[in-house]
Amino acid sequence: MKLFFIFPCMIAFLYLKAQVNTDQIYVPGIKTVKFFKLNNQASLPVIRLNSADQLELHFDDLSGEPRTYYYTFELCNADWQSSDLSSFDYIKGYQQQSISNYAVSSYSLKKFVHYSMLFPEKDCMPSKSGNYLLKVFLDADPDKIVFTKRFFVVQNEVAVTAQVRQTFDTQRAGYYQKVQLSINTLQLNMYSVQQQLKIAVIQNYKWINTLTDVQPTFINNKILDYNNEDDFVFAGGRENRWVDLRSFSFKSDRIAVMDKTTIPVQVFMKPDGPRYGVGYYSMKDLNGWYLVSSTEVTDPWLQGDYANVHFVYITPDHHPFENRELYLLGELTGNGLTKDARMSWNDRDNVYEKDLVLKQGYYSYCYGTLDLTSKESVIDYSLTEGNFWETENDYTVFVYYRSISGRYDELVAVKNINSLNGKL
Repeated sequence: MKLFFIFPCMIAFLYLKAQVNTDQIYVPGIKTVKFFKLNNQASLPVIRLNSADQLELHFDDLSGEPRTYYYTFELCNADWQSSDLSSFDYIKGYQQQSISNYAVSSYSLKKFVHYSMLFPEKDCMPSKSGNYLLKVFLDADPDKIVFTKRFFVVQNEVAVTAQVRQTFDTQRAGYYQKVQLSINTLQLNMYSVQQQLKIAVIQNYKWINTLTDVQPTFINNKILDYNNEDDFVFAGGRENRWVDLRSFSFKSDRIAVMDKTTIPVQVFMKPDGPRYGVGYYSMKDLNGWYLVSSTEVTDPWLQGDYANVHFVYITPDHHPFENRELYLLGELTGNGLTKDARMSWNDRDNVYEKDLVLKQGYYSYCYGTLDLTSKESVIDYSLTEGNFWETENDYTVFVYYRSISGRYDELVAVKNINSLNGKL
């Protein structure tokens, strides 16, 4: 009987170790973890090295009781594996800091404690460029990890130009978008592009389909061009779906039923279904982000309420996808293939379902499937959303450099491009 209890703990520990360098929440009741540029909720947490740039961190503890949270951060390489450096090599100041700014919710039915901070603090700052993982933990004990969030410190040393164009591949034309890059490395001490430079490109801030390990098509006097037809090519997808939870007094257009007799409020979404057979139409969306916001209170971070939101997806034949899992994707589920993102099949009603506890705000999301028969499978939108070359998407390019004697990957450029503004 003892083994029955020990074994799950061992599995949880191993899972934590395996997933430690991604965005993860490890403690139930921690919700609405947001880490972004100051005053811009729909942004990646990127700051320039040795600058006055700041990030905002927000999260809620639904236990309703104040607890003592601390944070530290870890330098990672381009592949998000831990670097070989000691924390004393890249943290200037204290190795850990407490999160002292918190308040108990004052208006909401669902009680919670809201924590926030501005980062970096003068007594605890990153001293090198690169990928970082913020680690928040309890009681000054780094082993009591609560959640982790990625952020980036860039030292701009290369110039990047980027464009989005339609691929010439006839089988993918009209459905895919290709990111074409030119990188000026004149300021870098380069002897081997293959060994010293790494490029990563993500679409709509989703790390699950990151494209990397691409070599330049042409090199001309340290100007690197990446324009091969098979390199940075992404399925276009479609504009995101949405749910407006800014008011619990009125139902927005995507809500079927709202039950305000319970705590938290119960929100039942109108059923979603496939959109691949519907022609493309332009629509402004948030590309997967969500915004904490409310039309009913003045401070949505502290006064915004929570709802248990029921999502339903109906397949065309009312049967589950064969050899595929269905995922609900967006910042609301961590932009990853997590248990919160995976939809469950309901045999009784013949639908996919997912319940998420969400704070008042405006949310964007989409659906994708994952092929279970292939270890190399990536998220596929063709069976749920459809793919269109015209879709408006955001792309972010990360350029990493390792010096001849370097022991970690420096982040020397971050370039954002929108497919509408940068199309050829």
